[in-house]
Amino acid sequence: MSDSDKHRLSRVVTRSGDQGETGLADGSRQPKDAPRIEAMGSVDELNAAIGYLRSLLDDDNRHQPLLSWIQQRLFDVGAELAIPDSLYLAAEHLTELDAQCDTLNQELPPLQEFVLPGGTPSGAWCHYCRTLTRGVERRLVPVTDLPDGSASLPFLNRLSDLFFMLARAINRDAGEGEPMWEPK
Repeated sequence: MSDSDKHRLSRVVTRSGDQGETGLADGSRQPKDAPRIEAMGSVDELNAAIGYLRSLLDDDNRHQPLLSWIQQRLFDVGAELAIPDSLYLAAEHLTELDAQCDTLNQELPPLQEFVLPGGTPSGAWCHYCRTLTRGVERRLVPVTDLPDGSASLPFLNRLSDLFFMLARAINRDAGEGEPMWEPK
């Protein structure tokens, strides 16, 4: 079967979740408020927010490839949640994310004070993605049966840091000053 012949879904509306349960890729069913399902929903929400962030940026923006890569990795996190005992996000993905963080951080000036979310619309949306990432991380913690070797939790921890740096970089690229906290 070629890729063009392959399809994952024949029907989108299945009605199988009408009673408050949802199916995992292995055929098992869980309540929609189970920690695994909550985590899957949070990953999906973050990925949608990143899609919106990408729509705010020009197609040739230098950060588009990174954001596309992040969206792919979030699908890996989702796959680990949807297919119990599967490993999709591994150490090499964490290494790549660390390298991206290092690259972004090197181009930014040291912080003198705490940064407030804001700046350009895309910079502000990066801050929103950062907070959503922290939420995904919190929802992943109760899912105790992730496969050995999964890098999902550390990946999300670092990803929120990346969104902070990305907000700063996007605002700086636009010539926008960073809104800073003014402690009294």
